[in-house]
Amino acid sequence: ENLKKIKNVVHSSLEEAINLLQETATAKFIESVELHANLNIDPKYADQQLRTTVTLPHGVGKSTCIAVLTNEANFNEAKEGGADIVGSQDLIDEISQG
Repeated sequence: ENLKKIKNVVHSSLEEAINLLQETATAKFIESVELHANLNIDPKYADQQLRTTVTLPHGVGKSTCIAVLTNEANFNEAKEGGADIVGSQDLIDEISQG
């Protein structure tokens, strides 16, 4: 039944495609989706090349941790600068072990 809804269908609006994805979702995990778009550009010309990044509204689901490798004299400065983990040789050993 779901296969009939999605077989060889081209959606002109993003909202319509998202609604169909939500209706036909059957997995017990978060599914991923690929988007293929025809932008009608010719990358041979410099003014038509597309280089960009997309910021997702809810991020990528991974948290970021900032680690600083420094000597003990700079530990306080690194912590004040926003580092989550500060260390020297002991931190290197911990990272090497996994």
